[in-house]
Amino acid sequence: MSATRRFIEESAAQWQAYTEHEFVRRLADGSLPPECFRHYLKQDYLFLHHYARALALGMYKSGSFNEIRALQQSLNAILDETLLHVGFCAQWGLAEADLLREPESAACVAYTRYVLDCGMQGTPADLYAALAPCVIGYAEIGRNLAARVPVADNPYQAWIDTYADPAFQSAAQDFAAALDALCADQSANRLAELSAEFRTATRMEAAFWQMGLDCSL
Repeated sequence: MSATRRFIEESAAQWQAYTEHEFVRRLADGSLPPECFRHYLKQDYLFLHHYARALALGMYKSGSFNEIRALQQSLNAILDETLLHVGFCAQWGLAEADLLREPESAACVAYTRYVLDCGMQGTPADLYAALAPCVIGYAEIGRNLAARVPVADNPYQAWIDTYADPAFQSAAQDFAAALDALCADQSANRLAELSAEFRTATRMEAAFWQMGLDCSL
């Protein structure tokens, strides 16, 4: 069993709470209030900034050119996603100036600083374990929602299509493969530590959805 699959199975309850959250279900059926989605979009822009910072930190702490190249690919993907995100926000009436003025929610601060702390105190494996629920979970959500019968005139279909897109799915698979490679020679105790970090980040992903649903700061 791969490390990624092991971590997901060991966090089964938290993973389900994240990937099947009410926010996700209401994206699927189009019933999510628009103000909740706009709030989520603004906070996700701030999240992406810190996600990029975490990947850059991983490059600094990498032990080989191969690790740096893998993180560079992930960082380039995030930078591209951020440009797409700004364009997507504009379709929802949000200018980039609005995104830059938005204060970070407690959920965003807690999640992103946790990821950065894992990277600062630990190894690249710790950083990957904390980052993985985001990209791998969004890929799973995208696949699951795309497999459903589309809801007519769903205002969130473009969001679903973005994460179901083969390019994003491929990026998620590459990230999982990199995490598996970093975990290949780890001891049982070390894998348990990495699994716990993965689980905490998964819990914070669910909290991020709830923040969007509540429109909270």
